[in-house]
Amino acid sequence: MCRTDDGESSNGDDGAPGGDDDAVGARFSALLEDSAEDLYEHAPCGYLSTLMDGTIARINTTLLTWLGHRRDELVGHRRFPELLTVGGRMYYETHIAPTLAMHGEAGGLALELRTADGDRLPVLVTSTVKKGADQAAQLIRITIFDARDRRAYEQELLRARQQADSERDRAQKLASTLQQTLLPPVLMSVPGMEVAAYYHPASVDEVGGDFYDLFPLTGEAWGFFLGDVSGKGAAAAVVTSLVRYTLRAAAVFDPDPVGVLDNLNAVLHQQYRGSDRRFCTVIYGSLVPDATGCDVTLASGGHPPAIVVRADGTAEFLLTPGGMLVGPLHDATFTKVDLHLAPGDTLLLYSDGLTEARPTHDRTRYSEEQLLTFLEASAPLTASGTISALTGLLAGFSDGVEDDTALLALSVPGPADSRP
Repeated sequence: MCRTDDGESSNGDDGAPGGDDDAVGARFSALLEDSAEDLYEHAPCGYLSTLMDGTIARINTTLLTWLGHRRDELVGHRRFPELLTVGGRMYYETHIAPTLAMHGEAGGLALELRTADGDRLPVLVTSTVKKGADQAAQLIRITIFDARDRRAYEQELLRARQQADSERDRAQKLASTLQQTLLPPVLMSVPGMEVAAYYHPASVDEVGGDFYDLFPLTGEAWGFFLGDVSGKGAAAAVVTSLVRYTLRAAAVFDPDPVGVLDNLNAVLHQQYRGSDRRFCTVIYGSLVPDATGCDVTLASGGHPPAIVVRADGTAEFLLTPGGMLVGPLHDATFTKVDLHLAPGDTLLLYSDGLTEARPTHDRTRYSEEQLLTFLEASAPLTASGTISALTGLLAGFSDGVEDDTALLALSVPGPADSRP
């Protein structure tokens, strides 16, 4: 009731007695006055009571409707385990019944009931033991929830997971296959030298941008290179393929290492412009074995410096100051360095996945200076010994290797070489 400004009382908008509210209240009260029997019979879940041996003593209408049975078919004639599937029946007898006997309750059980027409009904079951005044167990009370929607949801999640796993496996296989096409399956043998290489992918799901190769040129000369393309995935793989074949073709046209990088730079700069700018770092070298070892010329385009490990155990960087990234600038400049590998010397090319890894014990990035110290401590090493030592180093980093890593080593065997 409310009072108007002139002091008259009002029970509603139209002044009539508020019978609508009273009627709604009366109907709601009537709904609340359900009997306990009705609440049991028509609950939104299934109820049944069994004797300790599982014989059904009482069952509500909800569960009978789900199962499609009549009450007189079950009460006093069937045991609850008989309503379960074969697997569920065995589980009940071997696990649920002993648990009830020992602890008096068993909850959250996912089982399947057999309906009258043979269908399976997935359910969640909770059971408790009711004891008499003398504490002797007399009945088992069982509450059953329909889990069909939940089962359908779980199956949909399982299908989605299986599809995702299948797609991931296909992606990994594709990435692995594509990666193999970007690296030589086997390094060619160079007369009078030992060569070895290694590639470590940081991810099995994506194609990396690291690459290397070794191939014959005219006469006694050989060409070799190692580099890293910006980015990952299919787009990077396309650039990597272009870089590899351009380097090979350019070396045939002009074997001078600086000239090779000039040609590669022109191709990348012309091919990738604007927002799709692509670049790479690379060391390209040529070598000519001779009776005293091997003459090497290296040109670098923004790549980490190569390292030469001498037979006497010393190691040094082969610096090429001023060598620019390959691709971004049309007039990039590249520099080269000449060296001679004597018997027992080893030349190492590597990508920055090694020198930017984080060792497990201290998570700071592994530096080029640490790599140099490691090689000096491990020297003298052959090409294969160098790769073996570095793969062991990488394995010690565990998940600290965050980028792909490529390694290429070339060595001149010493007299009666027995080094690792």
